[in-house]
Amino acid sequence: MNLQSPAVALAAALRDGRLCPVELLEATLAAIEAQNPALNAVVTLDPTARDQALAAREALRRGEGGPLCGLPVGIKDVTPVAGVRTTYGCPLFTDHVPDTDGPVVARLRAAGAVIVGKTNTPELACGGHTNNPVFGPTRNPWNTDLSPGGSTGGGAAALASGLIALAEGTDMGGSLRIPAAFCGVVGLRPSPGLVPTGPLLGDDLQVSGPMGRTVADVALMLDAIAGDPLPRGRPLGGRAFREVVDIGISEDLRVGWCPDLSGRGVDPSLVAVAEDALARLGVEVIEVDPGLQDDHDTFAVLRGLWMVEQHLPLLDRLELLGPDVAGNIRYGLGLRPEAVARARRARRRMMRSVTRLFEQVDVLATPTVAVPPFPVDSGPPTHIGNTPMRSHIDWVAPTYLVSLLALPALSVPCGLDRRGLPVGLQLVGPRDGEARVLQVGAAVEAVANVGLP
Repeated sequence: MNLQSPAVALAAALRDGRLCPVELLEATLAAIEAQNPALNAVVTLDPTARDQALAAREALRRGEGGPLCGLPVGIKDVTPVAGVRTTYGCPLFTDHVPDTDGPVVARLRAAGAVIVGKTNTPELACGGHTNNPVFGPTRNPWNTDLSPGGSTGGGAAALASGLIALAEGTDMGGSLRIPAAFCGVVGLRPSPGLVPTGPLLGDDLQVSGPMGRTVADVALMLDAIAGDPLPRGRPLGGRAFREVVDIGISEDLRVGWCPDLSGRGVDPSLVAVAEDALARLGVEVIEVDPGLQDDHDTFAVLRGLWMVEQHLPLLDRLELLGPDVAGNIRYGLGLRPEAVARARRARRRMMRSVTRLFEQVDVLATPTVAVPPFPVDSGPPTHIGNTPMRSHIDWVAPTYLVSLLALPALSVPCGLDRRGLPVGLQLVGPRDGEARVLQVGAAVEAVANVGLP
């Protein structure tokens, strides 16, 4: 079976004996050996992967094994995997080997997944371009001169090139959604609390989440990592997320479309591709304005605060960190209590405003990213279209503003731009609305039919 087959197809073939976990792993490792040098997506292999595949084979022979049994999964190199080097893309942790799995990895293992290894990330997952001083840059499988985005860029590139079946990642300002858009795969930022993350308990700014080649793959993985029973019950009358995807959308679905969520601009070619996909859904599309254009400083302040709390043990070694990480931490250290209080108030206002919006529409749609993939060697862009950016992160504003809402958000490929590169559509649902965005995402996926490089 083709390694680029959807994970749901691979899982079915493993379950009925048409595919063996050990053979699938061997094919996966061969593909990594052949293709990864040009991509630099997978940075460390798990030395126990073959033992895991053997255990999965025996579980399947006994008629046991979880929903991901035998599927090769990549873990972002900021998420701990017991016994496997986890560097965070940071020279301070080049030889760091955790003793225990992160909670999301533990759930993947319980579901039978085979942990193949670690995927590349910017240093300490800071930034939308995957490059770090430990492993260097990751390249986009659609065009290796281009960036895969970030910070889960290694996972997205590995998926798009068929090196893994599923990818785990984290998302604070868009780290699952941005690379999904650039690499033509699917990435979900779940509602905070649905999937366990760490190390900050109760953190609702950064989440862990799934990435796959299709919406159904993401739903399959979400069922595994969200746990059983789910914290707030299963969606739509007890159905699993994977089952929900197949239900489809109703004709009375209302999509709220916002071509420029941030007010900082979006490349017109991306808007055109997204609007064409929405037009082919055959549902009501209403142009809306969630009113988030003035909230850029809110994200900057709360991200700065988060960076300080997340990296408290490193405050005496800032000079050893890269400029992006150190700059964000220093910004957070310089915040006054008044600025933090204003940002928290503003965030609550944003949440109330969008809650009212979901009384008028069922899902909010925006372009995932404001720019197409940029050259890997030049780094993040300075312009949106022909307009200079006011802030160096304006190009990811459509995702970071949504992160502040603490709502589920899915990036799904909705077409190709004039260069033949994938375009991502961001679908945002109400609180605990994962089922809704997955259903709409599957419908978009069907009309777009983007495929893989």
